[in-house]
Amino acid sequence: MPDAPALPSYASGTSEVPLLGDTIGDNFDRTVAAFGDRDALVDRAAGLRWTYRELADDVNTLAHGLVATGIGKGDRVGIWSPNRAEWTLLQYATAKVGAVLVNINPAYRSHELAYVLKQAGVRMLVAAEAFKTSDYAGMIEQVRPECPGLEHVVLLGTDSWTSLLDAGRGGDPAVLAKLQAAQSADDPINIQYTSGTTGFPKGATLSHHNILNNGYFVGELVGYTEQDKVCIPVPFYHCFGMVMGNLACTSHGACMVIPAPAFEPRATLEAVAAEQCTSLYGVPTMFIAELNDPSFAEHDLSSLRTGIMAGSPCPVEVMKQVIDRMGMTEVSICYGMTETSPVSTQTRVDDSVERRVSTVGRVGPHLESKVVDPETGLTLPRGEPGELCTRGYSVMLGYWEQPDKTAEAIDAARWMHTGDLAVMDDEGYLNITGRIKDMVIRGGENVYPREIEEFLYTHPDVLDAQVIGVPDEKYGEELMAWIRVREGAEALTAESVREFCTGKLARYKIPRYVHIVDEFPMTVTGKVRKVEMREQSVTLLGLEAAAAQKHA
Repeated sequence: MPDAPALPSYASGTSEVPLLGDTIGDNFDRTVAAFGDRDALVDRAAGLRWTYRELADDVNTLAHGLVATGIGKGDRVGIWSPNRAEWTLLQYATAKVGAVLVNINPAYRSHELAYVLKQAGVRMLVAAEAFKTSDYAGMIEQVRPECPGLEHVVLLGTDSWTSLLDAGRGGDPAVLAKLQAAQSADDPINIQYTSGTTGFPKGATLSHHNILNNGYFVGELVGYTEQDKVCIPVPFYHCFGMVMGNLACTSHGACMVIPAPAFEPRATLEAVAAEQCTSLYGVPTMFIAELNDPSFAEHDLSSLRTGIMAGSPCPVEVMKQVIDRMGMTEVSICYGMTETSPVSTQTRVDDSVERRVSTVGRVGPHLESKVVDPETGLTLPRGEPGELCTRGYSVMLGYWEQPDKTAEAIDAARWMHTGDLAVMDDEGYLNITGRIKDMVIRGGENVYPREIEEFLYTHPDVLDAQVIGVPDEKYGEELMAWIRVREGAEALTAESVREFCTGKLARYKIPRYVHIVDEFPMTVTGKVRKVEMREQSVTLLGLEAAAAQKHA
């Protein structure tokens, strides 16, 4: 008899818990009714805190203020600010009114701001006056003449914010109830602009159903209840903060803790200790910074039991320290993208440490995933690398007013093509081996940077490592490692790194070039910008001729 065909790289996530069918506003109101006296939101920098009942009062006041200003269902309201309580208030107020919240990256400058305001058709912009080196108020005034659709600008902490709230005081609850009742869970409620590493960013349009369910099921898989307090140092402007953070909390009655406007290792550790947080979020670089903060030992982190690490692959050694030194024994790895609300796969509480360090878990409840041949689109056998695709409730409605770009990402069967390379094992666990565009082809050999990065982390002097491909006239591409060295360690050289790799990695996987840096080029969400690293490296190594040859 012929052998049975190999199991396909396809999996679906089951759950006895059904999908939520309500809107964000209705779900929030249910939580307020159940847990009104429990802590809901703590803004450490502002020294402010709310119970759920107090939070609901302020959210409703702001929602009435939006209505009084003429904002209604479908209108786009931009938010341009680092993490602060007002961000969260606006998230839920727009959801109650049915306005579409447009998240604007705090790192944007005037050119990018103008693009998003025009592309999304923003009617009202709520913004901080300034942040770090960014004069938000000045940039807004600079771009206003080219954004005729922008009717209202509200600056946080100024009279315009106070006036917006004052306009909403004494609003008729029946009006808000009518607006909530007129919404469908499938209505768009949020636009999030993707990083835009090539060309202009695209606005992933997400519905109540998309993000409420994603936040809810992420919270379910880490076991959230009203007893939990979640420390959220990741940006609200990204799904990690506003969905996996805020919506996971409010759908379970848990408390949202904002440690600081932007990530600070010490402020994060202080917030966990002071609020006795049970959960902590971050990308791997954040956890590395916390573990290496000089004040680490001063903070009592014994309340921590879980948390979420996402955004980029977690080095094995970092994961072990998060579990051993931070006590996050139930920490979960999540994988996803803005276009999928964001989480598609997640490790479970009962997964072994080995599973949590070597995979991104299994597909989430009510979702499907498959690994396909990028050339043919056919599902590959398990164990073979290919492009990861996701389908289900989490897939975005589309890119805002860009049907052509939407069609490139979502196929006719509603599969979202992630652009990530993955391998699915026999039990349905997925390992992300890199971006399709990050894969290095050296002399005809496919090299996955993640594998080499993981190996470099085992070097005692390496704090962090990123591997990229750079142009090479002989091999097409050659490997280069960017390395951050531990404090007090001896300087590494290309020769010493190659010596460390020799005999342990195949010769074609050993980096030819090594670049020691203090920091990597990063996005605001903590993702390493490998595109920028490649561009810098061509100049750094004098490879312009090889680059020209590659693109000829």
